[in-house]
Formats: sequence, structure tokens, C-alpha cells
Amino acid sequence: MADIKPEYAGQWRFDPAHTRIGFSTRHAMVTKVRGAFNDFEGTITVDPDAPERSAVQLTIKVASIDTRNADRDQHLRTNDFFDAPNFPEITFVSDRVDQVDEGHFIVSGSVTIRGVTREVSIPIDFMGVERDPMGNLRAGFEGSRRINRQDFGLKWNTTLDSGGVLVSDKITLEFEVSAIKVEDG
Repeated sequence: MADIKPEYAGQWRFDPAHTRIGFSTRHAMVTKVRGAFNDFEGTITVDPDAPERSAVQLTIKVASIDTRNADRDQHLRTNDFFDAPNFPEITFVSDRVDQVDEGHFIVSGSVTIRGVTREVSIPIDFMGVERDPMGNLRAGFEGSRRINRQDFGLKWNTTLDSGGVLVSDKITLEFEVSAIKVEDG
């Protein structure tokens, strides 16, 4: 297994202009609805000597939810779902990063949604590092993880005539992260 290069050591911040923190779920049991959160801050702290001591933190503003439908977005902000006025942020704080293979990691930690905290492990692929035209050292990461929204108190639903439900309990979280190095380790 290849080591993490020493020049990767330090803190990296998510670049919101080039990062997507998204999700998808089944709607009416026949199609997918995709969305994203447009307002977030995240950091990655890399320890090349001990990847397990590396860390990831992410804070998402719930009000920034965007499914490309204003009425649906407004409903998602209400007490039926995220209750944005009372729980304005979703947070993730890692407690362990495991390198499982070259370029492949499992980032484990606590996700808090609507005041409910659960442990989640997210498989993440390291896409590489390049220097961008502005001189920034930029790293790419991608990953996804399926969760059950009921585990976080997101229980609203309605039954369809067929006996199915309008919104699936299974939500796929999607991460496409571009991070810029901001300080050395």
C-alpha cells in the first residue's frame, strides 16, 4: 500500500465552487430525486505518518437545500423533514480515517441531522492532487454512502394508492470534493 506523500500533510478546505455535497432518493417508488446543499464548509487534516489520525469536518447549512424545485425545497426545510429553523446545520466530524488500499479510504465519524447523532462510515476514493492555474494545490475525493433517513428523525411520508410510499427511507449521500491546501502540517 502506497504511503500518503509528505507534501499532502496539513489542512485542506473544501472549495464550494468545485464541490458537490448531494443526495438522491426514490420518489413515488418509480424515479429518483437528486439534490444538493449549496452552503457548506469542510476541512480535511492530513497526517501522512498515520492516516488514521487524519480528520474530516463538514458543516452544511440546511436552508441551502436545492432539489431544483422551490416548493419541494421549502417543504424539506419544514418540521416534516429537516426543521431548518430549529436545526439549521448538518454536521460530520470524523473520529477515524482508515486507508484500505492505495487511494481508498473509509472515513468514520458522527453525523448529526435534526439533533440526532449517528456513527457513519463513508468509503472515499482519493482522485489525486494537482496544482491549479491559480497556484493552489488541489485534491479530489469522491464517495457515497446509503443511510436510512428514519434513523435521523426524518419520518414524514405518505402512502400511495399502490401501498408504496412517496419518499424512500433509503437516501444515498454523494460527495464530490475538491479541496485546496491552506496550511502545512
